[in-house]
Amino acid sequence: MYNCIIIGAGPAGSTAAYHLAKRDRSVLVLEKASLPRYKSCGGGVSPVIKQWFDCDFTPVIDNTISQVRFSWQLTDPLEIELKKVEPMWVVHRDKFDHFLTQQAQKQGAELQDNTEVLGITWVQDHWQVKTANQVFKTEYLIAADGVQGKSAAWLGFAPRKSLTGATLEIPTNNNSSPPTLASFDFGFLKGGYIWTFPKKNGYTISGGCFKGSLKGAQLQKQIFDYAQQQGINTSKSQYYEYPFTVWSQNQPLHTHRALLAGEAAGVVDPLLGEGVRPAILTGVRAAEAIDQALTGNGEALANYSQIITQEWGNEIAWAQKLAGIFYQFPQIAYKVAVKRPAAGQLMGEILCGQLKYSDVTDKAMQVLKKRLIPGFGRA
Repeated sequence: MYNCIIIGAGPAGSTAAYHLAKRDRSVLVLEKASLPRYKSCGGGVSPVIKQWFDCDFTPVIDNTISQVRFSWQLTDPLEIELKKVEPMWVVHRDKFDHFLTQQAQKQGAELQDNTEVLGITWVQDHWQVKTANQVFKTEYLIAADGVQGKSAAWLGFAPRKSLTGATLEIPTNNNSSPPTLASFDFGFLKGGYIWTFPKKNGYTISGGCFKGSLKGAQLQKQIFDYAQQQGINTSKSQYYEYPFTVWSQNQPLHTHRALLAGEAAGVVDPLLGEGVRPAILTGVRAAEAIDQALTGNGEALANYSQIITQEWGNEIAWAQKLAGIFYQFPQIAYKVAVKRPAAGQLMGEILCGQLKYSDVTDKAMQVLKKRLIPGFGRA
């Protein structure tokens, strides 16, 4: 019997496995796909994640971003040199996620990829996890199989509303050093924004619809139009569309001897769409909670829900408030909250993980409301 079985080998699951194995806990990671596997994602990763690992991420850092360009429908641009922050990493998620899994294996975690979980059952004093060829037993369970995974529903959690994102992978023949400038455009994609990360031998263009239901042919057309209006050749590109869920409210992430982590817990940033860093955070805290539970702490799993609320949920509540105004009046919000150099610098620092929403959002909302609501702020 394992101390913990983790369903899903994404950033959250692999991180949890890494930290549990470091604590000499017996861990099994079950992953439906064969690793490495493609994951639709822009690939921007905050470098602050390295605080949670004892390994060098250099082998999987494809590029770094030290400049950002903001624009409104590809016009009215603002370019910012990111100061006082470590440049953002750009990664390929297949390599990055596999790297994290390999680090967990080096610590002693077991991995079975190409292994789909078909069901879970609580039997007397343990979980039974069924696959096509075997039934595994474990004291604790972490569901980290993403927004499309089945584990959360099996554990009795209510379904979360999903939004739609898209990624366009564009290869190039350029073997020189890639640009270090990432682009973020507001307004081109209704109810969301589009971001472009340069990589070695290509670009990744991603778009997220945070308000509304743009998807399918409409979403695809807007992503391709965006690329072509920038003069990017899309003839050899590959387009992917995917669902995602954002953090909407503070909610329990635990049940009887089981936790949700990563996208299964819906921890994506509702304003900027950041998902990797919060997923890794949940993996770290989930491992701590399971380890404490194994030592007899009966409140450890409930504490996990509270910790994620404190460290992420409460912070993201500020982003939700800002997003509510931003996507309702996007053009004015762009001019007021993004276009100013100081504001653009602050947004860049948030993207790099060096600044919190709570540090800036209250002031930003006051400025926005003064511009958007007649009479607001007057005596």
